[in-house]
Amino acid sequence: MITIIDYEMGNLRSVEKAFEKLGYTARVSSNPEDLASTDKIVLPGVGAFRDCINNLRAGGFVEPLLQHVESGRPLLGICVGMQMLFDQSEEFGCHQGLGLVPGRVMRFPSGMTEDGERLKVPHMGWNNLRILKPAPILQGTADGSFVYFVHSYYCAAQRQEDVAASCRYGEIEFCAAVWRDNLMATQFHPEKSQTVGLHIFDQFGKL
Repeated sequence: MITIIDYEMGNLRSVEKAFEKLGYTARVSSNPEDLASTDKIVLPGVGAFRDCINNLRAGGFVEPLLQHVESGRPLLGICVGMQMLFDQSEEFGCHQGLGLVPGRVMRFPSGMTEDGERLKVPHMGWNNLRILKPAPILQGTADGSFVYFVHSYYCAAQRQEDVAASCRYGEIEFCAAVWRDNLMATQFHPEKSQTVGLHIFDQFGKL
């Protein structure tokens, strides 16, 4: 059973449909008690870090989510779901995250350029991955594969060993995926990344 946390911030149905297409049993749940009986958790996220972390706390999900990770069962964060795993974010002030991955979430600087062309913030669209570690969800994903991003803020990991894949946007080489033991996450959206994204979900489902 894969449980996708419904805290009113995320592409819930598209993530659920992707797992169902692959043949996995997935459910969207707004009940934190469901986390105790699930095999795997997906923590999606769309919108501002502040709103996401506040909704997660208000929904009573933080403690059972941390207990799930402590038990050794797999957790997959997506986009802001990955950012919330970090210590804090500077989006709309300083806000504390879950503290599972040392580091902070920072905004892309304005005025970035590439080949003389000004880059827009948010970073939106397809970009290629530089795979740094053989994370379980990245097994079978070729270095240089293109995936889909939508974000204005990026994760700056304190420990390089937590970074499973990176991506370059202008002069910033940012963390595109993290992995440590049963904890894994992507800044990009696998549910929007076509064949590559489905393969990543399949690898998570097989854990």
